[in-house]
Amino acid sequence: MKGKVAIITGSATGVGSAAAILLAKKGCNVVINYTRSEEEAKETAALAEEHGVEVLICQGDVSNDDDCQSMAKAAVDKWGRIDYLINNAGKTKFNAYSNLDGLSKDDFLDIYAVNVVGAYQMVRAVEPHMRKAGKGAIVNDSSLAGVTGIGSSIAYASSKAALNMMTKSLAHILGPEIRINSVAPGMIQTRWLKAGMSKEKYENMLEGSRKKLPLQEVATAEDVAETLVWFLEGAKLITGEVLIMDSGVHLGTLPAYSSGDE
Repeated sequence: MKGKVAIITGSATGVGSAAAILLAKKGCNVVINYTRSEEEAKETAALAEEHGVEVLICQGDVSNDDDCQSMAKAAVDKWGRIDYLINNAGKTKFNAYSNLDGLSKDDFLDIYAVNVVGAYQMVRAVEPHMRKAGKGAIVNDSSLAGVTGIGSSIAYASSKAALNMMTKSLAHILGPEIRINSVAPGMIQTRWLKAGMSKEKYENMLEGSRKKLPLQEVATAEDVAETLVWFLEGAKLITGEVLIMDSGVHLGTLPAYSSGDE
């Protein structure tokens, strides 16, 4: 990856930040994108630069197509290439599923604008540059919610399901030069999740997950970043895939008779 260029949307904090730093460790120049978290973006940039790479910080909202085009242009103007894209920027509204009145039309449109349309606009912005180079890789940071339908809200789960299907649709036409895949994590230990629930509920969910999951481990931002980056640097014959990484949540509960209990 040395000397190559990656754009990571929503990379001031959490999974995006961890991915940017990991790519920097591997010698990749990175574009760090944020909407509001300027100080955190600068902190991530400083940590990336410690690995001897070059960094660009770009403020922009991926739901705005002009901002997506500006990010791609900034990367090409500085380095003359774009090799990798991680669509990590995400948005939700925490809302109980039973509260149908808790989600408005605007809530759906705002969430889809970032999680689906924003990802599409970023793909469109980098696609000609990756094709020109003859090779590129894109990975979308999705969610288990898009597979199971269970997440922070119905709007969020639906948007991630749309992102997963869009990944498959784009895989048909981006090849052979560009691979595109999605990673669908379950619960991740980040401030984003903490902000959406009480401290007690968060801790209970964390403890309960560790006890019940087949692998008895809840992902960190760094865990997810490793998988995202693997799809970029490896997986040369994989495209259109949605990879679940949830410590076995999607497997469901093992029936008593299957565990050998009488």
